Amino acid sequence: MGKDLPTWARRIRSMREARGWSQAEAAENMRHHSEKQLPDATHLLRRWKSWELGENKPSDFYTKIIASTLGTVSDSLFPPERTNNDLELLNATGMNTLEIVGRLQASDVNDATLEAVRITVDKLCSDYSRLPAQGLIFESRQWLRRLVEMQEQRLSFRQRRETLELAGWLTLLVGCLEYDLGDQRSAEATRRSALSLGQEVGNPGIVGWAHEMRAWFALTSGYYRGVVAATEAGREASGSHSVAVQIIAQEAKAWARMGKKNEMQNALEKGRVLLEGMPYPENVDNHFVVDPSKYDFYVMDCYRHIGESRLARELSDEVIRASTDFNGYERWPMRIAEAQITLGVVAAREGDLESAVTYGRRAITGDRKSLPSLAMVSQDLAQVLNSQYAGEEETESYLEQLRDLRQ
Repeated sequence: MGKDLPTWARRIRSMREARGWSQAEAAENMRHHSEKQLPDATHLLRRWKSWELGENKPSDFYTKIIASTLGTVSDSLFPPERTNNDLELLNATGMNTLEIVGRLQASDVNDATLEAVRITVDKLCSDYSRLPAQGLIFESRQWLRRLVEMQEQRLSFRQRRETLELAGWLTLLVGCLEYDLGDQRSAEATRRSALSLGQEVGNPGIVGWAHEMRAWFALTSGYYRGVVAATEAGREASGSHSVAVQIIAQEAKAWARMGKKNEMQNALEKGRVLLEGMPYPENVDNHFVVDPSKYDFYVMDCYRHIGESRLARELSDEVIRASTDFNGYERWPMRIAEAQITLGVVAAREGDLESAVTYGRRAITGDRKSLPSLAMVSQDLAQVLNSQYAGEEETESYLEQLRDLRQ
């Protein structure tokens, strides 16, 4: 039963059950998230049951209320359909790389050339989540060098500003890749360069992401007060760009690790409300775009860390589902890895050592990984294993793999 249900119907049920609510309790809780008066309890319960059965999709009025009641955003619970030409548009530059480079070298920088470069930069930022960091950083540095060389050509004011903006986004990308590879010193210098470029062209997105990277570096280094300081500066600088949501998410993760649950929940709700009011992004694959499904990824981390196992497991299942297409291709393997760590933590807490270690090993053996982030979340699993299964052969074997990863 439920095999042919729409994804949103299955998820409404799983999120309700993860909170331990009956259908009547869930329907009644909707009243706390609606500014308008809702129908009587019998009518509302009937509606909720029909939604879980997939009999009719909620209206726009109810989608936001349901999402808020279940602690997520409506575009994550009810994502819009992607257009058929998304991937084609992402890869189409109108000319191949050799032709673009040839035009740049010949100082033939017209609007068509700049558009081709813009699409190329967008594609590189979209490849971040999937391609091995070593190869992608080489290609990104090549394009960054070309953009820097373009500044020596005769450009209009608008063209010069656009090339500096593109250089800013590529600099952010290179900094993220350097950090993923464990080169923290270079990553910090690159982050500062991106911040400078963003301030020079007045781009709040670039400036905001530079602050978000500072928060990320502090979080994975265990400097949680530094995360809060970086997020305060980042939220002020990022304006209406979606990076503000991720900045708030880093703050929530820091509060969770400091054991401040109320502050964590306040930050998560602040980020949820902010994301709810933003339009659905054109390209959810771009690393510097915060898509609605990523919000569940943030919440998963927080709930895992504070011990909310049922909610963390439900969110982990959703992160893995949303990160994998119908053919089994992993669109966001790093998100999947952290979801597997979360499932490992839940399994360990429930007494299933074998499953816990299996999930943990699966997470750290993928081709695409961010070493500092993976080491940080893996520590949650290591702590549970050390606490409940110290001395077990499986535990010691997995912990040895973690030590190799950190080295």
